[in-house]
Amino acid sequence: MFEFSYLDISGSMGLVASGALTLNVILGMFLSTNLKTTTYWKKLPPIVKKYPIIKYHNFTAYTACCFIVLHLLFLFLHKEPGFSIDILLTPLAVPKQPNIVLLGLISFYGLIIVLISSQKIIRKQLGFRTWKNIHLIAYATALLFLIHGLLMDPLLKDRPTDWLDAEKFFSEGLLIVFLVAVFIRIRFQFNQKKQSN
Repeated sequence: MFEFSYLDISGSMGLVASGALTLNVILGMFLSTNLKTTTYWKKLPPIVKKYPIIKYHNFTAYTACCFIVLHLLFLFLHKEPGFSIDILLTPLAVPKQPNIVLLGLISFYGLIIVLISSQKIIRKQLGFRTWKNIHLIAYATALLFLIHGLLMDPLLKDRPTDWLDAEKFFSEGLLIVFLVAVFIRIRFQFNQKKQSN
């Protein structure tokens, strides 16, 4: 019979958050390219086109945030020395991998900024251009969280990264998908500018 510790559950919550963040950024890329006006969209089957991308984009953002909070909560319940709620303000004071912990917290704070600035009332006050610039933090947020997941020792023992571990392999896959999506997005933007000139 398997026994799960709070640390195992925390790691699982982190993996779910990583997947949700990656999907969120990809859906955001679809929205930012006006996908529905492209020939690619017109070639898709009707069953795919009926799904409201914006709703899934919002859902994955809130899902990622919830799972990050659970990731932290179960980490605090594990009662590892130095891993208490204090790390939210002093991440470099943790005894294990402080720089990697810092990456995760910067990512979490970035996601909160993106979520808060995306609320209708705040978005309206900011104006589109300012909101859009703040929203670009989402790319860095996802990248930092994926790097955090890749480099953090799941047992908090400062062991070197086992690149063939199943959890790390999942994170590696997400990172590759993320980087390919960013490349495609940049290439799409470049081609759009080229066509408009």
